[in-house]
Amino acid sequence: MANSEDIQIGNKVVILHPSHIAGKTGFIYAQETLSDKEFSKRWIIRIDSENIMVSLSTKEFELLPE
Repeated sequence: MANSEDIQIGNKVVILHPSHIAGKTGFIYAQETLSDKEFSKRWIIRIDSENIMVSLSTKEFELLPE
């Protein structure tokens, strides 16, 4: 589980959940924003091995050491 204060754009992560992408690595692309321009508690993660981005909560990924 990641601590939201430690998360920065570009951090490498390993995905823990959901199960169909668990174990894949990626990087923090952006913090998700709500329609009123406020940040949500979810993060946009670009998966390295696939051409997709996912929105995950901090419980669904873990920061990798640099």
